[in-house]
Amino acid sequence: MSVLASLSLPLVRKLDPEKAHELAIDALTLGISVPFKRPEDDPALATRALGLRFSNPIGIAAGFDKNARVLRPLARLGFGFVEAGTVTPRPQPGNPKPRLFRLEEDRVVINRMGFNNQGIDRFAVRLARLTRPLPSGRAGGAGVPVGANIGINKTGADPERDYPALVARVKPYVNYIVLNVSSPNTPGLRGLQDAARLKGILDAIAARHPERPPLLVKLAPDLEDDAIAPIVEAAIQSGVQGLIINNTTLARPDSLRSPHKSESGGLSGRPLAARSTQMLRLVANIAAGRLALVSCGGIESGQDILDRIRLGADLVQVYTAFAYEGPALIARLKREMLQIMRAQGIEALDDVRGVDL
Repeated sequence: MSVLASLSLPLVRKLDPEKAHELAIDALTLGISVPFKRPEDDPALATRALGLRFSNPIGIAAGFDKNARVLRPLARLGFGFVEAGTVTPRPQPGNPKPRLFRLEEDRVVINRMGFNNQGIDRFAVRLARLTRPLPSGRAGGAGVPVGANIGINKTGADPERDYPALVARVKPYVNYIVLNVSSPNTPGLRGLQDAARLKGILDAIAARHPERPPLLVKLAPDLEDDAIAPIVEAAIQSGVQGLIINNTTLARPDSLRSPHKSESGGLSGRPLAARSTQMLRLVANIAAGRLALVSCGGIESGQDILDRIRLGADLVQVYTAFAYEGPALIARLKREMLQIMRAQGIEALDDVRGVDL
């Protein structure tokens, strides 16, 4: 069924990108092209991070399921973990449309969505429902680790107040929580990555939530290299368990060919791979095993995933490749990983993690 869904993508791509995304969410909500049972993963792909077991290291990045509507269907497609959000304290419509652009010639997406979401109240209700037993008696939950990605509203925000409040709402229902301080589409948000400011927010969370799921911080690829070490150390000192590397970029490579290349917003996809890989190497060397690392940006193949793991990544996330290829992407990535692992005599992902550092 995932193959059929992917075959329909050429038709879907004739739609406005945001309409196509809404259609995809509706289809997943209705269970269209979603297998009844999640496919079993080869044990060679299993890994542990954040105190959790993952049957495979491939997750869906935040931004796809902003309102926690389709976490269970996404898990049944074969993802190893699923992340919902970004969610804010109050509902907000986001930026004016159009705000999502496909650059098909470049295999890129540019978005300036602006944290459009239904707010934490509805988000938390859906997470709570996800944890309840199903009517058939089967166990509730998504069936894979679930994360919540949290952010602040465009207006009236107080980060030291809002992030701890959001943690309070989601922590009973998720396996990990991500602080989004790196989206380029909320004015002033990236300033929260400053080491001193970030530490203040993290300390506010720690004071209110001495017990909580693992906390991660999502970083921007546009950080200067010399700013990264203070941020990593501030995160470690404040009890963070992991980092996601990276969010979308404001950079525009000269190689872009699409007529949409000058649109403002965050760019994701193939051109982000080089900076994401470079920054992963840098962060992994600084963290030196003290943090779990999730690599995100330009991942399109099983080789890409193994390359990130060799550079110290514990997990990876995809978004743009999934938007272009649909559900068939997940099986392809896992198949390619296993082919490479068998050809190279790699029995488990732990055997190669960090070997290229």
